[in-house]
Amino acid sequence: MSETATRREPAKKSRPRKAEHPTTLKLRLAKSGIATPIDQKATIRALGFRRVGQTIERPDTPEVRGRIRKIRHLVEIVGA
Repeated sequence: MSETATRREPAKKSRPRKAEHPTTLKLRLAKSGIATPIDQKATIRALGFRRVGQTIERPDTPEVRGRIRKIRHLVEIVGA
């Protein structure tokens, strides 16, 4: 018998499937972005906010989470 015939490969772990429909985050712009740096103002607009108090829904993705983290002092997560 050859060496490769006696070795057993370790079983691969199955990965959990990604959700078919990503969950959504409900966000509310709690504070104004008037006195914030330009890049934060651009992030507010990129998320889709137009006015203070507006509530929007965005998919829960790493990209959106990064945008939220950048302006976390201005937004609130209303529902998850």
